[in-house]
Amino acid sequence: MGYAHIGAPTEFNATDTTFGGNANDINLNQWYQAGDQAYILISACLVLMMVPGIAFLYSGLARRKSALSMLWVVMMSFGVVAFQWYFWGFSLAFSTTANNPFIGDMNHLALQRVWGAPAVGSPLIPALLYSFYQMLFCAVTAALTVGAVAERGRVIPSMVFIFCWATLVYCPLAYWVWNPNGWCFQNGVLDYAGGVPVEIGSGMSALAYSWVLGRRNEKMMMNFRPHNISLITLGTVLLTVGWLGFNGGSAFGANLRAAMASWNSILTGTFAASTWCLLDYRLAKKWSMVGWCSGMISGLVAATPASGFLDMWASILLGVVAGVACNFATKIKFMVGIDDSLDVFAEHGVGGMVGLIFNAFFGNGTVIALDGVNAGISAGFLDGNYVVLGWQIAAIVAASAWAFVVSAIIAKAIDLIPGLKLRASEEAELLGMDDDQHGEFSYDYVEVRRDFLAWSPQRDDPAQEGIALEPQHGIQEHASLANREHSSSDGPVEEKKPISDADKRD
Repeated sequence: MGYAHIGAPTEFNATDTTFGGNANDINLNQWYQAGDQAYILISACLVLMMVPGIAFLYSGLARRKSALSMLWVVMMSFGVVAFQWYFWGFSLAFSTTANNPFIGDMNHLALQRVWGAPAVGSPLIPALLYSFYQMLFCAVTAALTVGAVAERGRVIPSMVFIFCWATLVYCPLAYWVWNPNGWCFQNGVLDYAGGVPVEIGSGMSALAYSWVLGRRNEKMMMNFRPHNISLITLGTVLLTVGWLGFNGGSAFGANLRAAMASWNSILTGTFAASTWCLLDYRLAKKWSMVGWCSGMISGLVAATPASGFLDMWASILLGVVAGVACNFATKIKFMVGIDDSLDVFAEHGVGGMVGLIFNAFFGNGTVIALDGVNAGISAGFLDGNYVVLGWQIAAIVAASAWAFVVSAIIAKAIDLIPGLKLRASEEAELLGMDDDQHGEFSYDYVEVRRDFLAWSPQRDDPAQEGIALEPQHGIQEHASLANREHSSSDGPVEEKKPISDADKRD
């Protein structure tokens, strides 16, 4: 059953405005539509699917010998964020009792007082559901950011960074634009699903981390190509499906605004993908699958802040502009000398900025009103709201500066702590992060190949019959087992000097 009036389906009239009441005495679901809650729960599951999508995307973009490391850092960052958000992240971002425009307080520490009352972001769903949904937004942003460690970063320091980053970067940015007390919210900044905290937050933070981490070994950069385009495509597909929960669910109910946001996301993404492919074709005269994936992601990024404000024709235009802007933005890292290895800034930072600017020009109050709650809002130039452009630019500049500077400070501070140095050694970089940091590999044949090289003699030193060689790297348990078996049958094992660095390289 729907509702015929503007506003929440049922007025929240509980005497307990914090919890909604005792669930043993009253039905705390009475103020919400079951369909709205079901839709946001499903949307949350779709957003969760974006985390492995990012993992597969980053793994495919990296070299084979660091593919597993990218899977690990992305998936582990999800666990770090889940705890941080439960502990104090949600309170810092969405508590309404803080009397300042920049950051929340500890009113909801460990999710205290987060129960059946309406969410701070929408009267359509309860706070408990809203907190879970928003936790996944932070997790996706962290997963995007941690891609900066690719191929040369140690994994444990990066997890320490993510916890501090979520506290000092993501939570303030989310507070600014989505909390009623935030300065961006107070001044009418239009950010539908996270252009400021998610896209600019991840893009600028990844750029800062990459700057502190330093460039990869220049010898390894010659003729570099992503090692697995199938994984890149799989990750992009998972991200595309998940983005429908990310953008569609940000209407916080099963309503027409959610349908419009989903339509806009697909239109912006596909037009950006086509534009990116055309731009790459003009140079290579080939149709790139990596280019299509990069374009699709850049379009979905641009749709994140804009899909709930624009009409569909404007989303098509946004896709073309985002495809062009993000494609050319991939050159910025060479201009500034920062090795943003996975182009997080070019696709997410720049794409988010483009979407936020489009809101000022093409934001439409009629689209906003499709959720049945937020009627009568003047959005962008189409509604005669011309001052919004200045506030959109102010939000972009402030968020970019905050995310970059604070992330760089956090990264440098962690790097100075004994035992938490961010950068792996040069030898580890040549060997690969999988072997150095994990002792596991994404592909079985790589493990077999490594052990084969470790057991094989140098070409100029052939092995004698009955002599086994001591492996110098690989799976230690395998080596020990083989040594025991050989010792029991053929006598002692002769140790062989390590193989050369050239033979170790992937």
